[in-house]
Parts: sequence; C-alpha cells; structure tokens
Amino acid sequence: MKLRKILGIDIGGSGVKGAVIDTKKGRLITERYRIPTPQPATPEAVAKVLSKIVKHFKWKGPVGVGFPGVIQQGVARTAANVDNSWIDKDLNRLFSKATGCRVHAVNDADAAGMAEVKFGAGKGKKGTLMLITVGTGLGTVIFSNGNLVPNLEMGHILLHGADAELYATDAARKRLKLDWDTWAGRFNEYLLRIEELAWPDLIIIGGGASKKGEKFFPHLTTKAPVIPASLKNEAGIVGAAMVSKYYNKLEREEK
Repeated sequence: MKLRKILGIDIGGSGVKGAVIDTKKGRLITERYRIPTPQPATPEAVAKVLSKIVKHFKWKGPVGVGFPGVIQQGVARTAANVDNSWIDKDLNRLFSKATGCRVHAVNDADAAGMAEVKFGAGKGKKGTLMLITVGTGLGTVIFSNGNLVPNLEMGHILLHGADAELYATDAARKRLKLDWDTWAGRFNEYLLRIEELAWPDLIIIGGGASKKGEKFFPHLTTKAPVIPASLKNEAGIVGAAMVSKYYNKLEREEK
C-alpha cells in the first residue's frame, strides 16, 4: 500500500487543526478542521480532541501529529504552551490508543520546517535555512543543506532577562495590545539575536503571524533575507503527515 493520503494534525496553544494531506504534492485535500485547544491542555483532554478530529474525517489510516515541545522517539520532553503533565508522556502510544489509528508525533516546528523545505519557500534553497513559526510560541528550525537539526528550542532564549516567547510572540502582541510597529521592533530584536547565534543564509517566517507579514516585514533589519512561508499556517499539518509517512514506511521495511 502506498501512503499518499495521511491525516495531519497540528496541536497549538489556541487550536488543534487537522486535514487529510496529499503527501506527494504537499497540499491539503480536505478542508482544515479546527477545535479550540482545551484548557487546561492536559494529555487526556487533547487526546480526546484528536479522537474527535479523526472521527470528523472518518479516518482509519496513519496519522501524523505536530506537538509544541521536544519529541524524542515519540516521547515529549518539554511542553511549552500546553501543560507540564505532558513531560515524559509517550505521545505515540497515547494518541494511537485514543484514536484507534497508528500515530507518530513530532515537534511542531520541525514538521512545519520539513514541509517548507520540501514543498514551500525553502524548496531548492542551499546553505543554512531557518524557519521561525510565530504564534502562541516561537518555533525554530534549522536546516543545513537540507538536513534537519531536530528539536531546536531557540524560541526560549533570554531577552531582557526573560523567555523570548514572553516578549516577541504574536500572543505577546495581543496580550500587551501592542501596535504592529511596536511589536515589529520586539520581533526584530529577537531575530537579530538569533542571527548572532546561528547565522542563517535565509530566514522563513511561518505560523499565524505570517499571514500579516506586510505589517512587520518592512521593519526587519537582519543581514539574512526574510521571506514568508509559502504554506502559511498549513505547514505544520503537511509536515506532520510527511513524518507519519516516513515512519510508517520505515516500520513496514523492518518487518
């Protein structure tokens, strides 16, 4: 069986979104379905949401899930913007049991990055590429000549003595009621610090804020060019499906 159609799900701080993906073309073949992230966002509560999404699509096949935290062999090691009870949970096992499907979890920013490099703004680009997803948090991904450095957590560097996510996210803009120009200055400060640490050749901006790029891109002063993610806020869903396809293929080959 060729794994071309896979259900991708992206767990965010404000919403859990899913769609069936054509993994060969890297695009949605159904409408995106969204359910607000439960509060508190405990493993059990979010697993129920995933089950609802699977039932919505009447899905029986493989599922890929992007999660906002470090994922090692399917196990969550951090849990930014959700709940600390996620830490050390086996997400592959939890979600597979809840949905009745074979589920593989991956860091959400890594998923978005893989989608953009294969199908989006990073396709065919050489050198060091950095994707930053801007929304409830700051997801960061680096590719060196097409090779992913997994679980990069540079959204949590310190700015003014605090976590950068408290200072430069789109959620911070909304929480503090900042106008776009003021927030752009904060985000630019974050990018300049990132550039000092990683020296990317290209910076791709994704996540929810990427839809409003015209409001802040003109204020950015990095040496590296900054461009919007072409898959926009759908990259995480597409990338999660890609990861599921990869692991399902690997498991079949090992049998």
